[in-house]
Amino acid sequence: MKLRIVPAGTGIVWVKLGIQTFFRQPLAMTGLFFMFMAVVSVLSVIPLFGTAISLVLVPAATLGLMAATREALNGRFPMPTTLVTAFRSGAKKAQPMLILGGMYAAALLLVVAFAGLVGSTSAPMELQEGSQATPEMAVQAIFNNPGFWFGLLIYLPTVMAFWHAPALVHWHGVSPVKSLFFSFMACWGNKGAFFIYMMGWVGVMFMLVLIMGLLATLLGGSQALNLVVYPAGLFIASMFHTSIFFTVRDSFVTDDGPALPSPTTGDDT
Repeated sequence: MKLRIVPAGTGIVWVKLGIQTFFRQPLAMTGLFFMFMAVVSVLSVIPLFGTAISLVLVPAATLGLMAATREALNGRFPMPTTLVTAFRSGAKKAQPMLILGGMYAAALLLVVAFAGLVGSTSAPMELQEGSQATPEMAVQAIFNNPGFWFGLLIYLPTVMAFWHAPALVHWHGVSPVKSLFFSFMACWGNKGAFFIYMMGWVGVMFMLVLIMGLLATLLGGSQALNLVVYPAGLFIASMFHTSIFFTVRDSFVTDDGPALPSPTTGDDT
């Protein structure tokens, strides 16, 4: 398995492929992402360890969504069991993924802890539930919070280290520690493509905001707009997670071809 350097323009191709593949199985991809978010929400309410447990499952869920993307790419309907692909091949495959999940949880908790040393990691009082807040207030609160910017600064390399790791651990048998190194180097080597990729999704989100603003104007600020905002956000988030598969697929190559298993094989191992 070797790192593959792709042109910067590949980033926008990843965005397009994510959107196109999502619309091959929109209900399935949205449903799987919703299931993952529902599980995380339920676990998060458990005192003391709930949040940590939900973070441990993030790499496994990311792998499951990548496996679902392979199914959709091949015209098949991803079943709910696809979401637990990491745990369907026995303890030999599940154990490294859980170790990777533990590392991810520890990393995220450290990011929050260090960010908290610089500034507050909670929403200002004027933005908390039950109070009236405007978009201008939210933007000002973010820009005036050094903890947010410091947390973002140390969160970016964490994301780079874990981006490709679930696929490397499960599909290639790379150890969790080595997978973090290979993932970081792959993201850094293709930083141009990833920058365009992220900017592409920022553009998609900006378009969504414009459409929501237009709808708000047409509906006169009606509460009916709330019935559109959440599903639209869910669809965009599902599309984004669908596109992750293509960023991993194109960042690595083996002597026999693409690094990820072919979608035509249906092989989860």
